Amino acid sequence: MQHLSVLILIFSPLIMSAILFTPFFKNNEVRIRRFSKGFASLHFLYSLLFLVFFNPLNQGISYYEEIKFFGTSWIQPLGFKMAFGLDGISLLMVILTSFIFLLALIASKSNIRQKHKFYYSMIFLLQTAVLGVFCARDMFLFFMFWELELVPMYFLIGQWGGGNCKASAMKFVLYTFLGSLSMLLGMLLLYFYNFSTYGTMTADFSAISVSSPEFPIFLQVFISILLLIGFAVKMPIVPLHTWLPDAHTDAPTPVSMILAAILLKMGAFGVIRFNMQLLPEGFQYLVPLLLIFALINIIYTAFVAYAQMDLKKIVAYSSISNMGIVLLGLCTLNLIGFSGAVFQMVAHGIISAGLFMLVGIIYIRTKTREIADLGGLGDVMPRLMGFGIILSLASVGLPLLIGFVGEFLVFLGAFNSPVDELSAPIKIYSVIAISVLVLSAAYILRLLHKTFFANIFEKWSKINDITNHEFVVLFALILAVAFFGVFPMSILDIIQPILANILEIFKI
Repeated sequence: MQHLSVLILIFSPLIMSAILFTPFFKNNEVRIRRFSKGFASLHFLYSLLFLVFFNPLNQGISYYEEIKFFGTSWIQPLGFKMAFGLDGISLLMVILTSFIFLLALIASKSNIRQKHKFYYSMIFLLQTAVLGVFCARDMFLFFMFWELELVPMYFLIGQWGGGNCKASAMKFVLYTFLGSLSMLLGMLLLYFYNFSTYGTMTADFSAISVSSPEFPIFLQVFISILLLIGFAVKMPIVPLHTWLPDAHTDAPTPVSMILAAILLKMGAFGVIRFNMQLLPEGFQYLVPLLLIFALINIIYTAFVAYAQMDLKKIVAYSSISNMGIVLLGLCTLNLIGFSGAVFQMVAHGIISAGLFMLVGIIYIRTKTREIADLGGLGDVMPRLMGFGIILSLASVGLPLLIGFVGEFLVFLGAFNSPVDELSAPIKIYSVIAISVLVLSAAYILRLLHKTFFANIFEKWSKINDITNHEFVVLFALILAVAFFGVFPMSILDIIQPILANILEIFKI
């Protein structure tokens, strides 16, 4: 354990991003692609070592490391530290990140045809930014990595996307940046009130989480709202969601996989790290309002997804609906629902990556994503149809697949809410949300039926089934879907100790 370095885990992709610009690679597409996939494979294996030596019963931070400059902290007079560490939640997100980035790089072979050196360097820069968010132990370090993620995402969507990709990339940046301004204001208020009350300048999560219960409730609520605006853009929560369908539609397939599987989870992770751990009373005060937003997310976007005719937009809106389930689980304020929310973050990450890969493969062959133009592809693409059936069933929550566990735990937790004043409303909301899940099944199964079944169009009769590298990506995702659906405790055992520790902060 002492030989593992979280700094290597975070910054090695950044080093690889710089190495790609050395003369050794020039513009050799094959060398760049193989080097990138090789490094990503090693990075994923290295991330798994952290899991091997991780002790879930240690409810604090493991693998803690701080970068010091000439023996002093990052900005020592202000109490800022370049400190990193892992708990059960962040470890899970780190492994998921490394896994999805590896698969996205493999999928890039079919989707990226130009500027390979720049593309792969931006992917690795994005990976460092995301890992920094999940591992940061300082508020402003968290914010620095949160903002760093905007730079590579803008180029990845704008340079290699299709359709109106530049406008979609700018829309993504503007939405996230405006949300970040609200989030930064909340962090500054939290920082300065902590200093004025306790006389200590610190942005360390552990130090603030100890003292924050002494904050006045009105201040906790106000700061919670400011932070939630920033995180709600990223999750996304209606009505701050409108950037997502455009970004997904115009982004290349590997970027859509990363966006849905990882970047949306940054918003939910921020809610856990800031609103729940640092401002528990403020979060608890806002739970009735957040439950309404969660219900709107689940219901509204499910109806919108059902009305879509573009395959990518269907999957994009289904992602928003699934993040509503995550928010509902966070609002239950009990271990069952909380565990379900975090499990659903992982489940949605794996399933959505698979569905976007599925849609991307279809688009490469047919140059269309319109349901009306497809049909009968199962006749010529039987392997892809098999993967599509499993992913679709996982998405609708079939038992023994990964999609079932998170949803079941969230709704079970909702029916066992420990907050008396929320007991009746949250049960009513849950019944409504469960009813709408039937609609979720309808639009996913319609996507499956219209794409792979019925009569095949003559113009698609000669297209090829999936290639070997596409098979590897989908097979890896299907293995995860099946394994964690059958053995959900492999995830729950990692996260439940830290989740129980977080819930102890709440005065219920």
